[in-house]
Amino acid sequence: MQKITISNKVFIGLCFFVLFFTKQIQAQISIGTPTYGFTQACASNSFNTYNTTFSFTNEGNLGPTNQFSIFLSDANGDFTNSTTPIFTSAAGAVTTSSATLTFSLPTDTAGEGYRIKIKSSDPVASSPGSASFAAYYKIQDSPFSINNLVSTGAYCNGGEYILSIDNPGTGENDSPLNYPSLTFKWFRETGPTTSVPVGGNGPTLSVTQPGTYFVETDYGTCTSNSFSNRVTVSEAVSGEATATISSSLGNPYCPDQGLTTLSTIAGNSYQWFVDGVPIPDAINQSYQTDQSGTFSVIVDLGNCQASGSIDLVSQGFTSSIDVLEENEIDIESGETLVATVTTTATNPEFIWYFNDAIISGATTNSYEATELGNYRVEITQTTGCVVTNEFVFSVNVPFNPFPEVANIPNLISPNGDGINDKWVIPQDYVSGTDSEITIMNNHGKVVFNTKDYQNDWPQEEINLTSINKVYYYIITTPDKEPEKGSISIVK
Repeated sequence: MQKITISNKVFIGLCFFVLFFTKQIQAQISIGTPTYGFTQACASNSFNTYNTTFSFTNEGNLGPTNQFSIFLSDANGDFTNSTTPIFTSAAGAVTTSSATLTFSLPTDTAGEGYRIKIKSSDPVASSPGSASFAAYYKIQDSPFSINNLVSTGAYCNGGEYILSIDNPGTGENDSPLNYPSLTFKWFRETGPTTSVPVGGNGPTLSVTQPGTYFVETDYGTCTSNSFSNRVTVSEAVSGEATATISSSLGNPYCPDQGLTTLSTIAGNSYQWFVDGVPIPDAINQSYQTDQSGTFSVIVDLGNCQASGSIDLVSQGFTSSIDVLEENEIDIESGETLVATVTTTATNPEFIWYFNDAIISGATTNSYEATELGNYRVEITQTTGCVVTNEFVFSVNVPFNPFPEVANIPNLISPNGDGINDKWVIPQDYVSGTDSEITIMNNHGKVVFNTKDYQNDWPQEEINLTSINKVYYYIITTPDKEPEKGSISIVK
C-alpha cells in the first residue's frame, strides 16, 4: 500500500481550500454605485417620488428571498447611523441587472450632502455610496405672514425694530412656526429683483437699518413657496414716523364676513381714534370694528412716536321700511297695508314672505298686505359685497278696547297671555258714560278710581301667590243704582 506523505496531505488540503474559496466567490454578487436622474430632491406632501438605478453581477447567485434596500445617509453623506432603509423591495422581486427602485424621502430630510447606497440580503452585499445631492422635505410650502401683514415699521434714531413670523398659523396663514424643526433665512432687498441675506436663522429679526425685509423657510438650494410678505422699515425723522394701518378684510370691506381687524406697527403702547375721537380701551396693536370712518392710531416707539390713519369703508348698506312691527287693519272692510322699503343697496334683490313662505312674484321694494299674519322682507345687495338685511312685521285685526260683554266679570287672570288679563266691563260703564269706577282691596283701601274707565285695570303688575287675591268694586252711574261685587285674581 502506498503511503500518504505529509506533503501529500498539505497538497490535498490546499486543493479543498481553493475549491471552497472559489465556490464562495462564485456565490457572491457585486453591486455597483447607484445613480439617479435628478440634481436635487425637493420633496413635499404633493410630490415625493424618486428613482435610483444600479447594476449587479452574478444574477444567478441571488437567493429566492433576496431583497434590495436603499439606505440614506445623513446630510453630510455619513452612513454610520443609517440603519433603517428608506425602501426595501419584495422578496425575489428583483432578479436581473440593471434594476431601478423607487423611494421617498423622510419628512425630516434637510441638507445639501445626502448620499444613498444599495444593500442586498441574500447574499449580503453593499454598494458604494452614490454621488452627493441636495435633499429637502418641504413640510411647510405656502406663503405666511410676518408682523400681522402690516407693510411698514419704524424705529427711533439709535433704536431697533423687531420683525417676527406670525404664530399660530390659521386660515390662509400656515405659519412655519407650527413646525419646530424648520429654520429660516432673512433678507433685505437691494433692488427690484435682488436681495442680500441678513441676520440669523430664527423666527425674529432685529432691524437697525432702513430697508425692505422678508423671510423664507430655509430649504437650501430647493425653491419653495414658503416665504413671507415684505415689510419696509424706516428710521423716524424729527421724532415722528409713519404708522401704517392694515385691514384684515381689505378696504373697502364686507361686514357680512364679520369684524375687520385693524393692525399697525409694533411699539411700546397704542391709542386708537375714530374720526378724531379716542376710542376707550383701544390700546393694543390691533383693533376690531364693523364700522366705516377715519381710524387713526398713535404708537409710542420709545424715544419717538409714529402715527397713521385709514379711511375705512364698509360695503354694507342701510335700509328702512315704512310700517310698524305690529299693524292693525280691518280686513273685513277691504282695508290693506302697503309696506315700502327704502335702501342704499347696490342692485338690490327683494324677497317677501308670508308666514315664512315665499310670496310668488313679490320681487319689488313694496308689497300690499291683504291678509292677517306675519310678513318678512329680505333685501340683498347683489353687486360687490353680498349682504342681506331683513324686516319683520305683522298684520292683525284692530284692537277694540271696549268689546261687547253682557255681564260684569268677577274673575280675571292678569298673567300676560293676552286672555282675560284686564277687567273688561259692559259698555254702559266705560269711558263716555260718566260712570265712576272704584276698586278696593280686601282691607277696604281704594286702589283704583276713575270716571273715564278704559277697560285697563289692573294697570300695574299684581304679585300673585298660591292664594287668590280678592278685590271689591263699586260702579256708580248717573241714572242707575250702584253696582257692587268682587273680583278674584287668579294666575
